[in-house]
Amino acid sequence: MTGPAIRVDTTSPVPPYEQIRAQLAALIITGRLAEDERLPTVRQLAADLGLAPGTVARAYRELEAAELIRTRRGAGTRVAAPPSEPKHADPDQLAALARHFISSARALGADTETILTTIRKALG
Repeated sequence: MTGPAIRVDTTSPVPPYEQIRAQLAALIITGRLAEDERLPTVRQLAADLGLAPGTVARAYRELEAAELIRTRRGAGTRVAAPPSEPKHADPDQLAALARHFISSARALGADTETILTTIRKALG
């Protein structure tokens, strides 16, 4: 994966595996990680992030269950083809993404109104 870097905030209340899952899912859904792009191995990403391999493996399992990535022996882990039918947003996943964004924004010093204004602008 030569694309955007994944970051994990160990002080966040969001578990590290969920931070990884949410960031990779967002990169895949927005097309910043293209179909068939190879992801780092579990061990490599764990080493890069200073985490246990099981943490990364859990994130990958959840991404595979969501059909965003596929793992094949000998071919590694790659971004899956986009689904032919659009999926409906999972409220729990949206809540986790929102918590991660809010946590990251607060770490940058943003207050509630700034966060809400930013979200409104991003929604267009």
